[in-house]
Amino acid sequence: MRSHPAEYELVTPVSLPAVLSVLAAQPGQWLPIAGGTDVMVQYSSGKLAARKLISIWNLPELRRVEVLPNELWIGAGCTFTDLREHAIIGNQFPLLASAARWTGGIANQNRGTLGGNIVNASPAADSLPALLVYDAELILVSARGERRVSYSHFHTGYRKTNLAPDELVRAVILRRCFSEHFAYTRKIGGRNAQAISKVCVAALGRISKDSVSDVRIAMGSVAPVPLRLTRTENLLTGQRIDATLIAAARASAAADICPIDDIRSTARYRTAVAQNLVAEFLLQFSATEANSPNRGVSGFLARWNKLQTHSASEEILPCCGSKAWARGMADRRPIPDEAALLRACDEVWWALAEADWLEAFSSHPKIGEATAKQAVSARSAEWSGEEQRNVVQVESSVKTALAQGNRRYEERFHRIFIVCATGKSAQAILAILERRLQNDDRTELHEAAEQQRQITHLRLKKWLSA
Repeated sequence: MRSHPAEYELVTPVSLPAVLSVLAAQPGQWLPIAGGTDVMVQYSSGKLAARKLISIWNLPELRRVEVLPNELWIGAGCTFTDLREHAIIGNQFPLLASAARWTGGIANQNRGTLGGNIVNASPAADSLPALLVYDAELILVSARGERRVSYSHFHTGYRKTNLAPDELVRAVILRRCFSEHFAYTRKIGGRNAQAISKVCVAALGRISKDSVSDVRIAMGSVAPVPLRLTRTENLLTGQRIDATLIAAARASAAADICPIDDIRSTARYRTAVAQNLVAEFLLQFSATEANSPNRGVSGFLARWNKLQTHSASEEILPCCGSKAWARGMADRRPIPDEAALLRACDEVWWALAEADWLEAFSSHPKIGEATAKQAVSARSAEWSGEEQRNVVQVESSVKTALAQGNRRYEERFHRIFIVCATGKSAQAILAILERRLQNDDRTELHEAAEQQRQITHLRLKKWLSA
């Protein structure tokens, strides 16, 4: 049953002191709302219990990111869009930037706030494991003053916090001391975007003299609150990562968590996934951070892993042509080696929307032509020329047949014909084109997407060796 607007009261003070005054006058009577993404879900379903709402949306006191020499102060009213677009957050706190990109769709990222995610206290919230491993602190404010508390003690139970009835979260404080740590994060959900986590993880680590000198692992959706895996961290600290230690860490992770069965998953599945994620973290950690010239990752990938997200996306974009794919690849960092890069490529590619596939297709020239209408870079154009070497320099009758085939394909499917041309003759490509003209729309879209995936693999290998 839907709610009725007449049942609710909403006030919108214009300043933070005015908000705090209202909360102080009637503690616990008013529900502060910022972007309202969770409130609107409850309201629409008739389950919003609070009847008095006070808006804190867009208060300037809550929307600042203050960069200090040793700390970053993030206003609780900063949206996930603010987080994912902030250069220092992307560079020095990549786990938080990645979580911001995973939180809902673009509309939710434009409205949802970091403070709302914290106070809502869902154990499945994507940003909260990152705050745990970064040892975040919170500034809580009321008409009585401010207090600075450790975030690790903020959640007291399922959707419960130690926030007083007259308090707000004003800011989140992160120490700027993690830029040299290896960073790892994954979200496991029903799909890769706009899904509540079945399990999510954020982890940091450093190796000194071949042993783990610092490690931090936090997970969501595996306990009533976002959880640091302290037992597993203690097991790993001071040890050299090998198969025996990884096996012990898997067992320890299972003991650290206490998942439940719910509509999204089962406790058994969550435990297995948590163990696998800890093992994957340790494998990538040991491969990329061990202080050895044979550490299993090229200097090129190591450099790319440390770029700001925007720069990393721009650098890898020519390999595919889809901006969403490039952002997805940047979000998957750190990537230790070629095999992991190609796996990430496939996972990101097949999770994209059709519009993103079409963007990638449009970055290519037509078969038999030298340049694309929307080439994303000089490198992309160079690669296209190499890929089409066997079909550009052919006799005029073959060129005419290719041009006619391209036109028939575009009339049939309303996009250009995509084929992995590397190593194929013009005659072979013409035969492929004729066969694919017989496909239905859906089959042909997925065949084109598979061809694009193959092209992207070849380009990624060139990119690595450049």
